[in-house]
Amino acid sequence: MTLDMTIVDDIIKRALKEDMPMGDITTDSTVGPDEISSARLVAKEDGVIAGLEIFKRVFSFLDPQIYTENYVVDGDRIKAGDIIMRLSGNSRAMLKAERTALNILQRMSGIATATRKFADILEGTSSKIVDTRKTCPGIRYLDKYAVRVGGGTNHRFCLSDGVLIKDNHIKAAGGITEAVKRARKAVPHTIRIEVETESIEQVKEALAAGADIIMLDNMSTEAMKEAVDFINGRALTEASGNITVERALEIARTGVDLISSGSLTHSVKALDISLRFE
Repeated sequence: MTLDMTIVDDIIKRALKEDMPMGDITTDSTVGPDEISSARLVAKEDGVIAGLEIFKRVFSFLDPQIYTENYVVDGDRIKAGDIIMRLSGNSRAMLKAERTALNILQRMSGIATATRKFADILEGTSSKIVDTRKTCPGIRYLDKYAVRVGGGTNHRFCLSDGVLIKDNHIKAAGGITEAVKRARKAVPHTIRIEVETESIEQVKEALAAGADIIMLDNMSTEAMKEAVDFINGRALTEASGNITVERALEIARTGVDLISSGSLTHSVKALDISLRFE
């Protein structure tokens, strides 16, 4: 789960520019330029931490000499009241970086926490929890990293790295068979083709057309089981649509390979974390 810091740095620069396009008039007018402060990063609720290196990097943009001491690492479970990190450095820099750094850390930790709930339930099954493209615009890289920290697996990062023929593609192309035929002709042999299906009839057509992955979209558990049994390992299977933690184990028992949920990223609750100056 190595981070590409060139991508991370670009996100941080944009975020800091958004938060203080012409500086921080409150901090600059109330705090001296050479003052030093210490702070502790504290969990206010239970969860899974994600994004600590990014959190620290926000501060280092404004104070390259910032001192940090971690008490946990990404992927660790934390409890309310736990001290996650201690920091010390230039007071102005810390105050200016605080909100941007917390926004990133809280969102990423919320995603990791939500993902871990699924991963824990699916442990011991053959199914993996995967994310979707329903991420926050501009920070998808961070959202998807947080999913991995939480024990999940990434689906496509973008429209450029995989073929996923959905319902509107099928209608525009004139059917599943034709859509798969066109995609197979157009893309390299290294690219797998996935088809979204909503019925056993569409599953049969997608398999016959040569789909590598078949998405079972908004199907009942019984229909998923029938589809998985019919496919019988001839293509990967992915359950999608109305996926909740409560349904996850039931869905996994159908034998699907992947369970994708947009809820991991599109409506996640940020984990409550506070930075307290000492």
